[in-house]
Amino acid sequence: MLTYILFAIGFVLLIKGADLLVDGSASIAKRLKISSIVIGLTIVAFGTSAPEFIVNIFASAQGQSDIAVGNILGSNIANILLILGISAIIYPLTAKSNTVLKEIPLSLLAIIILGLMANDKLIDGASLSSITRIDGLVLIGFFIIFLYYTFGIRKSGKESIELDKIETHSYPKSISFIIFGLIGLVVGGKWIVDGAVSIAEFFHISQSLIGLTVVAIGTSLPELATSAVAAYKKHSDIAIGNVVGSNIFNIFWILGVSAIIRPLPFSPSSNKDVMMTVFASILLFAVMFIGKRHVIEKWQGACMIVTYCGYIGLLVWMG
Repeated sequence: MLTYILFAIGFVLLIKGADLLVDGSASIAKRLKISSIVIGLTIVAFGTSAPEFIVNIFASAQGQSDIAVGNILGSNIANILLILGISAIIYPLTAKSNTVLKEIPLSLLAIIILGLMANDKLIDGASLSSITRIDGLVLIGFFIIFLYYTFGIRKSGKESIELDKIETHSYPKSISFIIFGLIGLVVGGKWIVDGAVSIAEFFHISQSLIGLTVVAIGTSLPELATSAVAAYKKHSDIAIGNVVGSNIFNIFWILGVSAIIRPLPFSPSSNKDVMMTVFASILLFAVMFIGKRHVIEKWQGACMIVTYCGYIGLLVWMG
């Protein structure tokens, strides 16, 4: 019983830890006269992906590859179908042309690359399918290219990120935020992975199912909060950009680092989740040209949520 309580508390620590880490780091960066662009592209971007990152680090280090892979695939599916769906219902989301024509296709390319890397057994007849350390290095290489591209468009002024005013604190307070944030991330991440393994064993269900559902939704809460608030404030480009950028981060950066720590065995049964991620990415791209151009309307958001609920229902029924 204690494990399940710690599992729930772990999500609170994880998300609060990420908030404190971002607040403390951003405050110090601003005091050091680092530009808002750099803060947004590094500290804030990495901070919102910290929950998935920490959970995957622990899962990978403990050899729980089903949780590590399931967490990323489940988060990416939830980001598109659930989070964008909810945000669109709050306020119709208008995407910038750069997001539609470059970043959404890049997120689709990321999951296709992952699917090809992970299916050694299917493609070349290998005895085991896995995301190897070499694959991880390649993913990190794509991530560096993505960062270079993103920094280029921000710096050139072709597209801008509106950041809430960064609050500055004293150095001692900022450092304490960073320390407590890191503690929250580490402790919360450990409790979540341990709890996920225990739940899977107790209910005799796969760790992949837990990773795809409970863990994935829990670690996606920062993206949900960011996109929902952005939609409420009618900053729809931030709501969409946050989700698409997070999906690219998740595959190229988080899975890349996870695979470098320890190669991730890939179960052929996970291909259905890869295909669902591909479908969600294609659906997002198609929605941009159905109805109002480059807009996710409220009815489309509702359809995306229904699709996600159907997918989760199917997972539970099969699992």
